[in-house]
Amino acid sequence: MDIDHTRLRPSHTERVVGGTTVVEVRGEIDIFTAVPLLARLDILTAGGRPDVVLDLRPVIFIDCSGLRLLCRTRNRVLARQGRLRLVTGSRRFLRVLRAVRLAGVFEIHPDLPTALFGSVRQDEVQDEVQGEVSATAG
Repeated sequence: MDIDHTRLRPSHTERVVGGTTVVEVRGEIDIFTAVPLLARLDILTAGGRPDVVLDLRPVIFIDCSGLRLLCRTRNRVLARQGRLRLVTGSRRFLRVLRAVRLAGVFEIHPDLPTALFGSVRQDEVQDEVQGEVSATAG
């Protein structure tokens, strides 16, 4: 069976807020859709000191290709002395990050205003993830 993967391409919007590039990603990030998104993120992180927020709240699915995309983007940003923040309210996604030992690697925020203007202590996010994992294990 042939599947039209072009319709699965994640759409995204970009805007700049106070010098920070905000990319809102929607849809699925998987082996078929990660490549074009990665190409765009490479462009956005090519300059010096990139400041990027990836709003992943509208993402409905992410596989290992999507995790690779996040790791590559993070590494590019850090290599250029920049900053990358992820926005997600998905407990499931946070559990995935924890399971693959990436939860502590990313700066994670529950909403866009917090990512842009405020801060949630990362240990609070870790505590929430740990609590969720403990609750599902019991």
